[in-house]
Amino acid sequence: MARRAAAAWKYRGFVRSSVLNEFRARFARSRFGTLWMILQPLAQVGVMSLVLSQVLGAKLPGVGGRYSYAIYLMAGMLCWNLFSEVVMRCLTVFIDNAALLRKIQFPRITLPLIVGGSAVLNNLALLVAVFVLLVAFGAPFAWSMLWLPVLMMITVALSLGVGLFFGVLNVFMRDIGQVVPVVLQFLMWLTPIMYPATIVPPALVRFQSASPLVCLVNAYHDVLLYGRGPQLGSLLYVLAVAFFVLAIALIIFRRASSELVDVL
Repeated sequence: MARRAAAAWKYRGFVRSSVLNEFRARFARSRFGTLWMILQPLAQVGVMSLVLSQVLGAKLPGVGGRYSYAIYLMAGMLCWNLFSEVVMRCLTVFIDNAALLRKIQFPRITLPLIVGGSAVLNNLALLVAVFVLLVAFGAPFAWSMLWLPVLMMITVALSLGVGLFFGVLNVFMRDIGQVVPVVLQFLMWLTPIMYPATIVPPALVRFQSASPLVCLVNAYHDVLLYGRGPQLGSLLYVLAVAFFVLAIALIIFRRASSELVDVL
């Protein structure tokens, strides 16, 4: 693991330039550029707020106000978009770059790192839009928002572990690529992103209390909506799970890396 970390650090310039080139290429011929990156999630937040704010907004514990539900949604989507983008792109990162892997010798671990860096860049653009909307809503900026970089790093660590794990398996078992998106759809609705956790049935309470993703979403809610720091116990639990999953994924990646190119 230390050797792969050293190799990734040695190729940090390659990772950085790849992230920036991918970001530029994505909007090279787009008139509105990065606006498209944030319009879709914000449109989803707007529609859900318009439809459900009157029903679910009143059920948010400890907050009131016209725009509370919209802020609740934005906080949850900020976490979910980062997590799901990294997982979904890592799922096919080796398959999509099969030709590159056959032709050029470079540390293969840099590919998921490029995915993570690109997702963080996209998420930062969305975060700027969220801050603009918070100003428009008249929401106060609290010291708790300083936790956002920490939450983003933990989200990336967790999603890289999950994405790398399934990305390696997907090379050898292509059905994984069909199953994971379906599981993510269920996971999104099992996570209190669009509804308050207080309204879930008792059967889901145990799942939500054990889910690291639910803990992360709750931390985003604490920081952006309630103006307080996340619960440190929950955050340490998520961090431990993220490092465990990432370690397992790296072990599987190390054992399978010699066969990746042959299978591709």
